[in-house]
Amino acid sequence: MLMTKERRTAIRTVRGWAIAVLQEAGAIRECEYHGWIQDRADPHARERAFEIARQDPPPGLSPEAAAGAVTEVLDSIGDTCPECPPLVE
Repeated sequence: MLMTKERRTAIRTVRGWAIAVLQEAGAIRECEYHGWIQDRADPHARERAFEIARQDPPPGLSPEAAAGAVTEVLDSIGDTCPECPPLVE
């Protein structure tokens, strides 16, 4: 039986690739109501994302640059949706 490695879909930008890696690792999620990307603040998922980025960077990017792209995306998003009302406790 022929076994093949599942290929990721083609991503047009480095930022798009980094977002896909973070989603694959479970480090980010989308707001179910508005679609904004949210940081899950899961250190294990973040580490998995950095491992994926270093082991399988997109063509033309070094492992260090790929990890840097993941860091840039994480730095640009928050852990709450800007459109959702704040939780009152």
